[in-house]
Amino acid sequence: MLRIIAGEFKGRRIKTPTTSKVRPTSDRVREAWFSILQQSIPDARVLDLFAGSGALGFEALSRDAVSVDFVETHRLSLAALKANMEALGVENRVKIHKSDALRFAERLQPGAYDVAFADPPYAGDEAAELARIFRETPFARVFSIEHASDRSIDGDDTRKYGDTAITFVYAP
Repeated sequence: MLRIIAGEFKGRRIKTPTTSKVRPTSDRVREAWFSILQQSIPDARVLDLFAGSGALGFEALSRDAVSVDFVETHRLSLAALKANMEALGVENRVKIHKSDALRFAERLQPGAYDVAFADPPYAGDEAAELARIFRETPFARVFSIEHASDRSIDGDDTRKYGDTAITFVYAP
């Protein structure tokens, strides 16, 4: 179980999928991440790619985002997302898309969202590929991607927290 750090749902716990394929973002990293983005979240349309449990998107909703679109393919993660959405009573502010995150991102129009998050698997090249897609079509004002700190992503600002890094890419 993860807890929501601040806002309307502060302290509420959300379910995480019981699988080794999902690596939830630690409270410390989420706290730092949202501290950096705090001015961008209120009234934002948010996209959460590779959503997993939805911790990033639900944290954004708790901090006054208007809506969140979650993109995920794994069955257990989709079940956790649905359970968390219902437990928090935010069905009217959430859309869950069962879709490949890269393909979903490739189909987006410029400015489709205000804030976008991605937490792809550390082992693959999805983080770098998402940054490339965003550079071609900036589908949000700010896009932040979690990745292994020993990998470099083409972004505007990277913050490191132990073995985790977050790279921020801003729309031109």
